[in-house]
Amino acid sequence: MKGEAPLERGQVQACDGRRDMQEAIAELAERLPEPLAPLARIAYNYRWSWVPGGAWVFRTIDPAAWRRGGCNPRYVIEAAPPRRLKALASDREYVARVTSLAEQIEADLARPPHPAVTPDRPIAYFCSEYGIHCYLPLYGGGLGVLAGDALKAASDLGLAMVGIGLLYRQGYFHQRIDANGWQYEYWIDTDFDRLPAVRVTNDAGQPVQVEVIIRSRTVRFHIWRIEVGRVPLFLLDADHEDNAPLDRWITAQLYVGDRHTRLAQYAALGIGGTRALQVLGIRPSVIHLNEGHAALSSFERLQQRLAAGMGFDDALAAVREETIFTTHTPVPAGNEGYSPEEIEPVLGDFIESLGIPRSVFYDLGRVVPGSEREPSSITPLALRTSRAANGVSRRHGEVARAMWQPLWPGRPVEQVPITHVTNGVHALSWMANPMQELLDRHLGPEWRQRLSDPAMWKQLDAVPDAELWEVRCALRRALVEYVREESMFDRLRRGEPAEYVEAAAQTFDPAALTIGFARRLATYKRFYLLTRLPERAAHLLGASGRPIQFILAGKAHPKDNEAKQSFQTLFGLKRLPEVSRRVVFLEDYDLHMAHRIVAGVALWLNLTRPPLEASGTSGMKAVLNGGLHLSVLDGWWAEAYDGENGWAIASPEVDPPAQDDHDARAMLDLLEQEVIPLFYERDEDGIPRRWLRRVKAAMKSLIPRFTAERMLRDYIAGLYTRAPEPAAPRSGELVQKHG
Repeated sequence: MKGEAPLERGQVQACDGRRDMQEAIAELAERLPEPLAPLARIAYNYRWSWVPGGAWVFRTIDPAAWRRGGCNPRYVIEAAPPRRLKALASDREYVARVTSLAEQIEADLARPPHPAVTPDRPIAYFCSEYGIHCYLPLYGGGLGVLAGDALKAASDLGLAMVGIGLLYRQGYFHQRIDANGWQYEYWIDTDFDRLPAVRVTNDAGQPVQVEVIIRSRTVRFHIWRIEVGRVPLFLLDADHEDNAPLDRWITAQLYVGDRHTRLAQYAALGIGGTRALQVLGIRPSVIHLNEGHAALSSFERLQQRLAAGMGFDDALAAVREETIFTTHTPVPAGNEGYSPEEIEPVLGDFIESLGIPRSVFYDLGRVVPGSEREPSSITPLALRTSRAANGVSRRHGEVARAMWQPLWPGRPVEQVPITHVTNGVHALSWMANPMQELLDRHLGPEWRQRLSDPAMWKQLDAVPDAELWEVRCALRRALVEYVREESMFDRLRRGEPAEYVEAAAQTFDPAALTIGFARRLATYKRFYLLTRLPERAAHLLGASGRPIQFILAGKAHPKDNEAKQSFQTLFGLKRLPEVSRRVVFLEDYDLHMAHRIVAGVALWLNLTRPPLEASGTSGMKAVLNGGLHLSVLDGWWAEAYDGENGWAIASPEVDPPAQDDHDARAMLDLLEQEVIPLFYERDEDGIPRRWLRRVKAAMKSLIPRFTAERMLRDYIAGLYTRAPEPAAPRSGELVQKHG
């Protein structure tokens, strides 16, 4: 707002949004009858979303409004007529459920903190996207969902952590597919004033803000606070009326196609996020850069130390000592580089303020310092300014060491100081309620506190096959019902012929082997392998005695025309009878849809071209719900597959067309010779005993190893509380240049 007094650089003021949160809760509570007042506090903390019965208390208020508002608890409360709230306040059972939920959440928030990190010196977790919940559209794919799961796991462990990100007014794009299979994108503004989030204000009631000079203009950012259990997530927002229209756009869209705007976002996240910590009064013990988008944080902290009179070498060493870096992909698009001609118009003033030669700034981001034709990349910068670095699976650690070995010339690849922490998923967010209820009956409610205990998961052997199969059938029926409805709407919107619209509703079968293949429509994800051998694929789809059906979903980046064209070719097969009856593509893939798919499919496919799958987590989510995984041996599956817990494709290291042919044949061979026969092999009770034996083997061997809780424990033990070998050994050259 005009006339606000910005906080000065270096001014520490502990206005961190807690007071604003309490005021917002009190205001929402005024809408509620006294017995329902706890709903206001529950609504403003996403902890409700992974407590059993959490969604139920809000959906019960008004199921239609719950769907219409995108499962937003604040919306459903504010939209409810007073008479409905009054009726619920008189319902003893409902009030008891609300009271119990509130007590569970309050008890969780009151637990002692994890001893590894003190609350006054938390971990500061920087990431460009966060997948917390479907009604908070701040994510585009796996990186964001992983970051959201990490914050939830930190809350569960009591680990002192704060998240730093950007508040994207339009989030990631929404998707529509036309009748010819071409993807179109559109964006929708999110009204954050109607979400359970608060704008942080100071003691005078004015919004706290930070400033960053971008494109030679001072850009002001407001700060929003969101509660993720015990972890606050702070988001920077450039939609400020004092900013120029172009600058207000900086935080409009996630992964915007314009490179200059993306660079401005990196400045907002890295520089602005670091300054936000300061004005919020937060002194982190560790800065965790989750991917390189926030790498400019290192320059901001370097500048602060240089301004305080510290020498360059000591300042750089101090920055490294407090920084951890996780690289998430070997794909070039995830390791962006920029030339000086691109950087100077956006960051020239900031570079000038550092007080170091420009060559030092650019060389920190180059593989070969002094190579003026080489662009500066966010990943070398993050590696050079971190004391520890890791990939996100054992295999990715190997790939990253080979990929970035030139940063350590003369050192063997195996000695490159990049370790690995394999990703995991937040089990309580991704396991469907029917499966959780089954575990409650047979493992006891304490299983939620023993997620990483292999001995506890061995008790699955005692779960009756009939009960496990009943849960699996219920989840598949719910998915098929959802798919029928969604695919009909998608086809109607495209103006498809009536018989094609009706095909999904009439023939998608709740008893059929249901296979999920949902992910970003990047070319290296290889959607096209499904039809690489069209005659064999059509034969499998057309089988009447042992039917299979595919659920496909995903988005191509707006600028990735190659991926769009690849998908259009696949989509062109929809007129074949086998395809129209047995294959659906669900548009606008998001968290809401992902939960449905991973819960209901019997088999999850992953066909990414090795070695480009750094980790992958969707298959882990399917396993949580009793699904099985068929994947190339890449990412997490290379260390997870044991021969009994799913199926694997050993992809040869040959030219891409030959590799594609091999992997397509291997996939179809496994489906035809092993997966389909095993699924349809039933005993006299109609139960697939050997299939369920493999399901239990998968759950026992994979769940304890691939949870976000285990992932966070690995970070605590190996990176947050221990100082490995510094990951930037070539700084001497840069120091000499500076000197």
